[in-house]
Amino acid sequence: MSVSPGDRVSAELAQGERPVPDIVIEPDDVRLARAVAEALVARLAAAQAVHGTASLVVTGGGIGIAVLERVAGLAAEPVRETVDWTAVDVWWGDERFVPGEDDERNEEQARTALLDVVGVPAARVHAMPPSDGEFAGPDEAAAWYAEQLAAAAPEGESLPRFDVLLLGMGPEGHTASIFPDSPAVRDDRPVFAVRDCPKPPPTRVSLGFSAINSAEEIWMVVTGGGKAPAVAAALSGAAPADVPAAGVHGRRATRWLLDAAAAAQLPRGGD
Repeated sequence: MSVSPGDRVSAELAQGERPVPDIVIEPDDVRLARAVAEALVARLAAAQAVHGTASLVVTGGGIGIAVLERVAGLAAEPVRETVDWTAVDVWWGDERFVPGEDDERNEEQARTALLDVVGVPAARVHAMPPSDGEFAGPDEAAAWYAEQLAAAAPEGESLPRFDVLLLGMGPEGHTASIFPDSPAVRDDRPVFAVRDCPKPPPTRVSLGFSAINSAEEIWMVVTGGGKAPAVAAALSGAAPADVPAAGVHGRRATRWLLDAAAAAQLPRGGD
């Protein structure tokens, strides 16, 4: 039996004292998107078998949207598991505080790629507010979103169940809209406004670590050689203040889902 590159990386990292996430490495971004989509459908179907519903936190970015497009394809032509999309709650990890119909909004991209295609009911689509909505600024929008999370939480909890929380990562290690050495890395609120982002648009609303790390499973999906140094740093114990992606840990599982280029600087025992 051959050992996958991801297993070799995990084995090498396990020589240290840090908790080791699951690592999956696919040859390229196309095969990665396909593998993540297939795994996501299976995970949501399993959640529905247990709970009757499933809860997903989506992300933006090229690979994040590619995964959602692939999921839509699987919904149209199911291979194995099927998901009842009328019983899936969809939340966002972060959002650009721009007008509602702006193509830069993660919501718009996710609707086009998946949500409108599979018919997720409007009441189960929990979008973050746009800049031209009812809230004057991102702080008010963030406070409202925190209230929505609390309202959907089980009794005695402040956050709903997140079965899978999808994240991407920037080349400097940011995730959601938590950037290195920014106030967001030390903010313990579940949702907050982010200003002066180094990557445009500068104003956003983001989940914080306290909400992100409440997820049952966190899937970090990363592609491209330009992100390889940050991937290696995050998985080698970098401080979250320096590489925010290093600060995410799911309750049951943390999975780094990489293409070969993004994984290029990881240690590979036995190579």
